[in-house]
Amino acid sequence: MLDFRITSIVQVWVVLLVLMLAWPAAASPVAPDLRQRIEHLRENGKLSVGGVTIGAIELLPQLYERSTFNRLWTRESDIEALLAAIRTSDQDGLDPDDFHLQPLNRLRRELNATEKPLKPGAAADFDLLLTDALLRLGYQLFYGKVDPESLDAGWNFERPLLNEEAVPAIESALRSGTIAELLRSLEPQDPTYAALKRALKRYREIKARGGWGTIPAGPKLEAPMEDARVEALRRRLQVTGELATGGSRHLFDEAVVQAVKRFQTRHGLDADGVVGLATLAALNVPVDARIDQIRVNLERTRWLGRTAERDYLAVNIAGFDAVLVRNGERIWAARAIVGRPYRMTPLFRSDMTYIVFNPTWTVPPTILKKDLLPKVKSDPSFLTRNSFKVVDRGGQTVDASAIDWSTARAGTLPYQIVQQPGTKNALGRVKFMFPNKYQVYLHDTPDRTLFQRAARTYSSGCIRVDQPVELARLLLDGAPEWSPARIDKVLAGKKTVTARLPVAVPVFLLYWTVEVPADGSVHFRNDIYERDPPILTELRKEFRPTVRRPKPPDPETVPEAGGEQAPMVAPEEVMQRVPLKAAGPTVAGALPPVPATP
Repeated sequence: MLDFRITSIVQVWVVLLVLMLAWPAAASPVAPDLRQRIEHLRENGKLSVGGVTIGAIELLPQLYERSTFNRLWTRESDIEALLAAIRTSDQDGLDPDDFHLQPLNRLRRELNATEKPLKPGAAADFDLLLTDALLRLGYQLFYGKVDPESLDAGWNFERPLLNEEAVPAIESALRSGTIAELLRSLEPQDPTYAALKRALKRYREIKARGGWGTIPAGPKLEAPMEDARVEALRRRLQVTGELATGGSRHLFDEAVVQAVKRFQTRHGLDADGVVGLATLAALNVPVDARIDQIRVNLERTRWLGRTAERDYLAVNIAGFDAVLVRNGERIWAARAIVGRPYRMTPLFRSDMTYIVFNPTWTVPPTILKKDLLPKVKSDPSFLTRNSFKVVDRGGQTVDASAIDWSTARAGTLPYQIVQQPGTKNALGRVKFMFPNKYQVYLHDTPDRTLFQRAARTYSSGCIRVDQPVELARLLLDGAPEWSPARIDKVLAGKKTVTARLPVAVPVFLLYWTVEVPADGSVHFRNDIYERDPPILTELRKEFRPTVRRPKPPDPETVPEAGGEQAPMVAPEEVMQRVPLKAAGPTVAGALPPVPATP
């Protein structure tokens, strides 16, 4: 797990404010031109400079008004520092053209030319474009280019608002000649971001060397066969470092088997050393697509930014993994099973407040209709054999054999079907509750075989976790009444018992399709919910900054601990009613990607 180290942007602003000196009061010859343009922007809400529309319509006027319309960019070193940052912004997966690179280069050449007179206002235009470029670049480094709320109305991850601190910080950076340092302070400071930047550089270098070729379709490739396609497979694996050079060109030998296993591990596939359809498809993904995938995950990291949490539980839905972090160190990691593509697990942040041991399970309407009722109609003993009770609206148990199931309909059935605690309960022995409008939670499962599969999209939206009892013990550590011995005793019985956590634990449901573990290898995950393409599409569009405002809290619909809850809407129904726009975004909290579980 990558360390979760925080550099507070507020601290950066405070340091810069301390360094501030009095702004020069002398008016420059450019001041009238700057005043005219700023007043036009204030009056009309828009301004075009050199054919370019100014985007920072709130902060940019403040900067010039506070400087009494003097030029902000009076040092060549500051100008060069900004232009260098713009030119290298592609290393962050950003587009230098978003920051007026070509217009700035053109205006700079015009200002430096001596053979012809300057156009009126050229110096003012250059200064304004530099300032707007700085604000645009700072915005994208801190918030990201894409507004996650434009892709997912359920986005609930808060970010600090920098509007008030930004103007004095920029003034101070211009006075002290620290533009480069200011921009570096705005990008995510955790190791994840730097690791993804290194991955982007590596794959762009692979592209520059010609990338990799396509392995022709055909029967599966495996040891010890000889096939002409093995030569193409060897070349492909050599490009990304899984296989050394040498060996018989057409022979699928043990070296190729191990190389294929390494490739499969890096791509979230079953590591069997055989090149079947899934492995062949992953091998043939073009290098450009992998570069785009890294760019998308850099954007996700910018969405996350910074947070003060050192204790949290995080799930990487695309990676099928969960981790518990305490004091910045990973203390628990387990495999996870997430929602099917048509019953997606949503992404959000919440706080876990209690655990339920030996839970009951009230069958949600959709599962009742699609799964359970058909089974009961074909086998009336199904309910009894699987520890289900039929409960009427008054909470009284009804004899299941007295009901005519042949005419039962999910929408009109005046009963709830409740599975009792035990070895057959769909939630297993424990569930972990954190309030959220999706009615999603973590839980155990009686079927552990699915954890052995590489791709684990089998739930109806909730998250099944391996090693749940160990997780419960760790979460209740510090609660004197919940010793390991008492937890074992409660689990040995069949009584439903609720345990409140001594301290609420932040929960982050995230989505990462690229991970870079500590060894520096680049791991790609299948985009199971097709969340990457909408982000990539927005990254390629013209930049339109979003005005950031404080958000009201999300309604929390999960009831407080204490007994079985009243009927709730099924998680899959909520997700069907609130579809993600354009196949959904990634929304991510304030965490680095969850590492792959060994």
